[in-house]
Amino acid sequence: MNAGNEPVGENGALLNNTQDRITLTVKSFATFREIMDPQIRMDFLKGATVRTLLTELTGRYEGLAELMFAAPGTLRDFVNILKNGRNVHFLAGLDTPLDDGDVIALFPPVAGG
Repeated sequence: MNAGNEPVGENGALLNNTQDRITLTVKSFATFREIMDPQIRMDFLKGATVRTLLTELTGRYEGLAELMFAAPGTLRDFVNILKNGRNVHFLAGLDTPLDDGDVIALFPPVAGG
């Protein structure tokens, strides 16, 4: 922040709240819904990634990290994260960039038989 309490980017430039931010929708399913809201809208600075999103979510919702991660930075087997219907595993994984208007769907492992 600067003296005017306006956000600044990494390079020190003032951030325009509308041009330098993105808004996305996060939807949770199955057991993730027991811990977090079924659907939320979140704002991030441009340049945010799926990793940024998950860091924010796991800090906000107690118990989510344990369900989502086997170890720090390593998703549990069969946890699926979709960006606009595409599994991030087939994109850039946790480093998949987020864009304004994205819909992120979080699916925990599901057992069945």
